[in-house]
Amino acid sequence: MAVSDPTQIQSFQKIAFASGVTVDLVVVPDDQLSSLLEWLGQRSTTILKEISEEQEAAQPSQALYIDNEEAEDGPIPRFIHKTLSDALNAGASDIHFEFYEQMARVRFRVDGQLREVVQPPVAVRGQLASRIKVMARLDISEKRVPQDGRIQIAFHKHGRPIDFRVSTLPTLFGEKVVMRILNSDAATLNIDQLGFEPFQKEMLLEAIHRPYGMVLVTGPTGSGKTVSLYTCLNILNTEDVNISTAEDPAEINLPGINQVNVNDKQGLTFAAALKSFLRQDPDIIMVGEIRDLETADIAIKAAQTGHMVFSTLHTNNAPATLSRMLNMGVAPFNIASSVSLIMAQRLLRRLCSSCKREVERPPVPALKKAGFTDEDLAKDWKLYRPVGCDSCRGKGFKGRVGVYEVMPITEEMQRVIMNNGTEVDIMNMAYKEGMVDLRRAGLLKVMQGLTSLEEVIAHTND
Repeated sequence: MAVSDPTQIQSFQKIAFASGVTVDLVVVPDDQLSSLLEWLGQRSTTILKEISEEQEAAQPSQALYIDNEEAEDGPIPRFIHKTLSDALNAGASDIHFEFYEQMARVRFRVDGQLREVVQPPVAVRGQLASRIKVMARLDISEKRVPQDGRIQIAFHKHGRPIDFRVSTLPTLFGEKVVMRILNSDAATLNIDQLGFEPFQKEMLLEAIHRPYGMVLVTGPTGSGKTVSLYTCLNILNTEDVNISTAEDPAEINLPGINQVNVNDKQGLTFAAALKSFLRQDPDIIMVGEIRDLETADIAIKAAQTGHMVFSTLHTNNAPATLSRMLNMGVAPFNIASSVSLIMAQRLLRRLCSSCKREVERPPVPALKKAGFTDEDLAKDWKLYRPVGCDSCRGKGFKGRVGVYEVMPITEEMQRVIMNNGTEVDIMNMAYKEGMVDLRRAGLLKVMQGLTSLEEVIAHTND
């Protein structure tokens, strides 16, 4: 966009919002700008006037309702549709619509990092939130309590409908809206592309191919647990097995698997779904999360009675998962006799292969403090740092790679659990048996040139 005064930030934001395109500024003299405006017929002014007229004409109650057929031609629906499309093209996992006293903004979470993409006019924040709530079939008259919903939109470019999980939250200056993109096509279910070290992959495959038992995946929200679980299910998904999952909600659509969305309000909890699965002649069961003792007990009994069970917990590392189950009230014997393997994981940003730059290794004491061994330092490997280019949009990182802490429950580990061993006892036994923790797994990725040392230190404990 040609401008003579580049300081008029709010005007540029309004034009970007109304037009639905990214605006790049070019400074030109006033006389040339006047000629250009006259030649173009002042189209940008017309677009802004459209928004202003709609705001003036709409009564407070009327602004909440948008006719689907007519609204698609309005600036609010166009802006939302373009924002969702841009998020998909950027590979975003979440979209944040945030409203403050003097500003509004939209941010995408890409590769685990939030970044601002546009600042719509503050005056339309109510219309934006209301439109999204209409699309998600939420109560648009209720603005005092959080609400959750779901939207399915067909984008011609993507060839199939895309699901968005919608969450609203009342804030001081309007309802914040967060949309989680549930794009099955974006999920990589190839175990060789997830970042496992060869020995970790071998242990995981051995555990999931057992006739019965339990595999637990642990880590914070957004660490890739769902993709790991579905990768395992995809491997086991053959015509001779019956697989059922209970999730909140189902994020990946996988043909051949019976997927159930839990609904606590309707009484369909994880525990209730598990009970129903056991009456459905199951071979393999996946429950999205073990949240309470009832769910844990049912899952353990299923694993003890000839079924393969997959689930997740929120703990910082693999040994802590056993402590969490003990704290829930699960008996040590039941844990030792049912759990086959526990895997903790994180997702680290992957260095952009187009612009990463080799740097000199830090002094040996600093590398040892980070966790490198003498054997590591004797090897010939290169250390890289992020730079930034067009390919990675100036970030220096593009995509993510998983790091894993895989802990099989061996006979020796079972004895530690049965003897009421502490988390430290469990961890010491795991190290004795050769477990590679998250920090060590991250350092291996550094030595492979896949991520930076700073990224590993930021996301793993030493």
